[in-house]
Amino acid sequence: MGTRMKTNAGIPVGSRSPADWLLETKRYEREGELLQAYDIARQGLAKHPSDLALKHRAVLCLASTQATTQAAELFTKLELDLPDSDLAPLPPGLRMDIPCLKARLLKDEALASTGEARCVKLREAADLYESCFRREATAENLEAYYPATNAATLRLLAGDREPAAGLARETVAWLNDRPETQGYYELASAVEAHLVLGNIGRAGELMRLARAKIQGTGMADYRALAATIRQLHLVVDAERLDPKVLKALAPPRVLHYCGHMIAKPGAPGRFPADQEQRVREEIERRLEAANIGFAYGSLAAGADIIFFEALLKHGASIHVLLPFDRREFIEESVLPSGSKWVRRYKDCLANATTVRYATKDRYLGDDQLFAYCSQLAMGLALLRARHLATEAEQIVVWDGETSADLAGTAVDVANWGRSERPSTRIDPGSALAGSAKSEPREGSGRRTRAMLFGDIHGFSKLTDAQLPVFVDHVLGALAKVVDRYQARRDVLLANTWGDGIYLVFDDAGKAAGCALELQEAMASIDLAAIGLPGHLALRVGGHLGPVYSGRDPIMKCDNYFGAHVSRAARIEPVTPEKSVYVTETLAAVLAIHNADEFQCHYVGMTRAAKHYGKMRMFLLRRRVN
Repeated sequence: MGTRMKTNAGIPVGSRSPADWLLETKRYEREGELLQAYDIARQGLAKHPSDLALKHRAVLCLASTQATTQAAELFTKLELDLPDSDLAPLPPGLRMDIPCLKARLLKDEALASTGEARCVKLREAADLYESCFRREATAENLEAYYPATNAATLRLLAGDREPAAGLARETVAWLNDRPETQGYYELASAVEAHLVLGNIGRAGELMRLARAKIQGTGMADYRALAATIRQLHLVVDAERLDPKVLKALAPPRVLHYCGHMIAKPGAPGRFPADQEQRVREEIERRLEAANIGFAYGSLAAGADIIFFEALLKHGASIHVLLPFDRREFIEESVLPSGSKWVRRYKDCLANATTVRYATKDRYLGDDQLFAYCSQLAMGLALLRARHLATEAEQIVVWDGETSADLAGTAVDVANWGRSERPSTRIDPGSALAGSAKSEPREGSGRRTRAMLFGDIHGFSKLTDAQLPVFVDHVLGALAKVVDRYQARRDVLLANTWGDGIYLVFDDAGKAAGCALELQEAMASIDLAAIGLPGHLALRVGGHLGPVYSGRDPIMKCDNYFGAHVSRAARIEPVTPEKSVYVTETLAAVLAIHNADEFQCHYVGMTRAAKHYGKMRMFLLRRRVN
């Protein structure tokens, strides 16, 4: 997926200091763009590999995407587990932030655990936080309230109510003694402490003050707000409070916008030209009431462009997705409504926060590319909402007519409905309701498919004597998984060579389930018992994109071809052993259709094999409720 990101850094990459990289990282964090923030921090570390502040920020951004295991591994890899003797000479901020990050990673691990293990890890994390608080309080660090608040909440979750209340009272007293320093973080910590103490009314007052610190400002830190809300929900859930007590902190919502193209003046259409002003006013009213801060959609003439112009007026961060090359897009989706829309399209494009291309392929009459692009926009909106701990919704300019076409507004509404998020319809005032619709174009036959590539790391070092055992026990175990999916007709193609596996599905959720079952089957094999080396491990990479299908004259069966097959094949070689990595496109579609089954945690821009370039990669896991 191509992308263009606007930046205000204004400093050549080679000339940036660690402070410049850190500033840029934090700017993206404030926007809630944790994925981009992590990438910026890692780029900074490539230039300044010993900078502790960039190391801390890279791990923090990754941890904030809920990729706990990967963040913990990065914490160790970057050698951030510093002894007290190395911490002592650091500036107060880093001296506290680095050990608190270690405690935070242990906290995240605890929250993902159950039973007694959960309580043990909660107490261990609380001990780390409290130790940090005592040290920083002795040093009169004004920010010592932060580890104290976290320790109080974790003790509460572990069932240690009295110690929790004691730490919460210390937090309140510490902050009350320093009223002149009450910024957002101080207020958020005070909210948390008062919730632990059961002071709901005072917590509500402080929430409104905290929200006012960042709402409508250029320094709005939505990552911090999302982290605050997740943290406060821990207390709310533990104390069985009404979640509405957190309403005052509600962050901006994320919008997916879409709708019909507008007809030329005087021409018939599902969105008549004479209805533009009325639709614009209705969009304005909906946006005014919806508290939209971020939006995802395309830029076709009509509804899309009107949405963009209204969102820009409201100060939203707007992320545009185009299905293919912009020149072809103008010809297909902008110019047919009149030349004035081309000028407006270019103005919108210049003011977009990001512009991405769903595919670099040509259009070739394939309406499937429009559907693919729309699903990406929807999925990215849902991923963004999850990162921000906020709600996502769709507003659509639609005449209400259903369609059997491959793409279009009705299809977008139906797909969004699968996410079980709200959708609001604005009537375009068409007089064509119930009329016959044109037949969809045949195009070149591309269809969106999910693809998996897997191989066994360490296979090449097996001896000839070990190969029959490998085939029987390892490939045999993996084959049983594939057989189950083939029996249900979920697999369109299954191929293998040596230790390699290539599978094609028409459903992203089935592909995700199969990938994880393959890993589970591999993990269940006692390699030592069957005489195979213990370092054998499965790697699986997944991608989703439009591909061609056709009869393979060599294989004598249907096969799949295209740039997206090549892209899928480049993921598995860079996937860590025992993991499933998927591209942003597959993660986005899973967010729409399978959010109750799977979670995709961002792990950064990963350089694909064979010089294929960098791709945003996500770690696939089952959702644990």
